[in-house]
Amino acid sequence: MAINLLSTIKGSLLEGFFPAGWDLEALDKLCARPPEAILQREAWWNKRFAPVPCNTLEDFDTMMGHEIALEIANARKARKPIAFILPVGPMGMYRWAVYFLKEWGVDCKHVHGFNMDEWSDAKGNTLPARDPGAFQNAMEQALYAPLGKLTVPKAQRHFATKRDLPRYPAQIAALRKKGARLVTVFGIGRACHIAFWEPHFAAEYKSVKEWKAAEYRVAAQLCPMTIEQNAITSFKSRTTLVSTRANTVGPGLFLKSDRIIGGADGALDRGMMWQGMSLWATLHHAPTPWIPSTFMPTLAGRLFFLKELAGPLEPECN
Repeated sequence: MAINLLSTIKGSLLEGFFPAGWDLEALDKLCARPPEAILQREAWWNKRFAPVPCNTLEDFDTMMGHEIALEIANARKARKPIAFILPVGPMGMYRWAVYFLKEWGVDCKHVHGFNMDEWSDAKGNTLPARDPGAFQNAMEQALYAPLGKLTVPKAQRHFATKRDLPRYPAQIAALRKKGARLVTVFGIGRACHIAFWEPHFAAEYKSVKEWKAAEYRVAAQLCPMTIEQNAITSFKSRTTLVSTRANTVGPGLFLKSDRIIGGADGALDRGMMWQGMSLWATLHHAPTPWIPSTFMPTLAGRLFFLKELAGPLEPECN
C-alpha cells in the first residue's frame, strides 16, 4: 500500500490546502512520466511555441537574456516600439540582456517596460521604490541602471503600484496601435501562477472567457504555496517578511502577448528543487484557469528550463 500525500490527505491539515480545482492524481501522473517526455508536443500548444532545455543555470541565464535582447534589437531595427511585461524572477537573464544590448550598441528608447507585479498591503499600497524588497528597486538595479546611456527612458518604465497598474491596459493598447509587439517574460510559480495571478482566483469567474478577460488585481490575496516559495527563493526562509498580498497583471494582459519568453530555473543545491511539478503541469496539463501557467504554451514563444527539472521526479534523501 502506498504511503504518500494522495493516500493520507483526507482528514489531514492539508485537506483544503491545495487549490480546489486541482486534480492531484492527474498531476502526479504527469510527474511520473520519463524526463524525455517533457518535450513531447501537446495538441493545444501553439505551433510557434517550444520548450528549450538548458544544461546549466549559466546557459539558462544567457539564453533567456539573448532572447530578450534580440526582441529589443529587432524592434529597433524595424523602427517600432516594443512593450514588455517583465518579472522579478527569474533575474539572471537581465545581466545578459544588458551585455548583449551593450555589445550591439542597441539604444532602448523604443522600449516600454511594465513590471508584472509588486508586493502590497491589503489596500494595494506598495513598498517605497528604493526599498530592498521592492520589485521596482530590483528592476532598476538589474536592468535599467546597468544599461547606462542606452537605457529605457524613465517615463517608459511602469511599475505595479495601485495608481499605475490600472493604467496598463490603455497604455499597452495605445502602444500596439503604434505597431508595438507585446512580449511577456515570465517565471512559473510553485502553484503555477503567472505574475501573481493565483489558481484560486478561478473560483470567482463564471467562464474561461471571463477569466481570460481579467486584466489586473490590486491587493490580490496570495496562495500559501506562493508565500512559502518566495520565503525560500527571495527571503532566505524568513516567512514573516513575505506579504500575503500583491498587485498583479492578469490574463487579460499576459495572454494578449504576441510572444512569450518563459523561464523555469527552480533547482536548488544537492538535487533539491521546487519547480519540477510546476513545469510538468505547465507543459502537459490541459489549459485550465485553476492552473494559470497551462495557458502559456498556447502562445507563440519559448519556455527555457533547467533539464534537471524534467526529472525523474522521484524521492531521495538529501
